[in-house]
Amino acid sequence: MSFLKSRTPQPTATRAWAAAALVDVVLILVFAAVGRDAHHRGDVVTGVLLTAWPFLLGAAAGWAAARAWRNPFSPTRAGVPVWLGALVGGMLLRAVTGQGVVLPFIIVATLSLAVLLLGYRLVAALIRRRRHP
Repeated sequence: MSFLKSRTPQPTATRAWAAAALVDVVLILVFAAVGRDAHHRGDVVTGVLLTAWPFLLGAAAGWAAARAWRNPFSPTRAGVPVWLGALVGGMLLRAVTGQGVVLPFIIVATLSLAVLLLGYRLVAALIRRRRHP
């Protein structure tokens, strides 16, 4: 029966990647909501989802490409690929679907998504190092 245990995902590991994925989704939605609030008025929920979906799909591609679930809070192994996936994938999907892709938006998205998607992972890494030197 020990072979069954080795194939069963560890609850802590499952919770870790689920938590990191949820934080990524929430932060991308926050990014979209702040941008929508600054530039557009109207239907808030639909507008935020319209803005966020390309970045969410890009982040999911980054998660898959990096297999981020293996170390979801790592700034380099998960954070950078998720950030670049959200940024590049998001911009490509926006361009293909006729949404705006202008240089000032690319700059703001690059910096904002980096701060959001890398920032909490850097904080988590610092806390982990302090607890386990």
